[in-house]
Amino acid sequence: MDVGRFAPSTTGSAHPGTLLAALLCWLDARSRAARLVLRLEDLDPQRSSPARVEAMLEELSWFGLEFDAVGRQSDYAAEHEQALDSLAERGLLYPCRCSRTEIRAAGERTPDGGFRYPGSCRDRSLPKAGWRHCDEPLRMRLEPGVVSPPEEGGGSLAQDPHAAYGDPVVRRRDGAVAYHLASVTDDRAAGVTRVVRGRDLAATTATQVRLLEALDAPIPIHRHHLLLLEPRGDKLAKFHGAVGVPELRETTSAGALCGLLAMACGLRDRSDATSPSELLGDFAWECVAERDRVMVWDGRALTLP
Repeated sequence: MDVGRFAPSTTGSAHPGTLLAALLCWLDARSRAARLVLRLEDLDPQRSSPARVEAMLEELSWFGLEFDAVGRQSDYAAEHEQALDSLAERGLLYPCRCSRTEIRAAGERTPDGGFRYPGSCRDRSLPKAGWRHCDEPLRMRLEPGVVSPPEEGGGSLAQDPHAAYGDPVVRRRDGAVAYHLASVTDDRAAGVTRVVRGRDLAATTATQVRLLEALDAPIPIHRHHLLLLEPRGDKLAKFHGAVGVPELRETTSAGALCGLLAMACGLRDRSDATSPSELLGDFAWECVAERDRVMVWDGRALTLP
């Protein structure tokens, strides 16, 4: 049986972009009779909290989405440590003392607009006592070469992640496991075979595949979909202060919001109120629009210009 997953961060309320990603992931899994796992990403000690985890659960339920299993990323702490042990045994981990300022100063841009790690600490070794006794961030040495992850949508994910991004951080300075390693470790533990997510994450897929290869884990099929944008062109995101479900619920029903999102992604020609279960009957990826859509919140209503 196929296994899909939806893995939102719990650093704030769900917003329209969160709900669109959840809806498409849910429709993909349910149309295939696949198992669907909700994994709440709660590893950020400064921005996540138990209250935000519970709020995300309630907001997804209000929207009409149910899952076959629900877990928190922090539930996988043992698996994260085992993954770091495995990478250390293969000689792939090293401590890094480079600051963000130093990395920016190297001036190498990455496909997502950040700065490539130039490999300044690549020749350093872990302390003899092991990675657990290292108080610096840890990076993984990536093998150079092009990776071509399977992309169901037809686009190409081919990339040399070492050339594009450099070696990724796998454990942060504060001791938390970094996003890429946590994500692939959790996918492996849950038996995930399908990853449906926004196209903003496509550029780092090859890095995650390199991590999966290093852990001798199977590579899931990927499908990347359109994004919802702000009028200025940025992705709707918590970081940019996108309107959250608590504010939307004051003026909008779950059905009306679902209808608007269905229209935004091309599943409906009109924004009439609907529900995820009503959209399931004739769902097909061929109907989903490829172009990103702008959404506008004027303080009272969410609209498609």
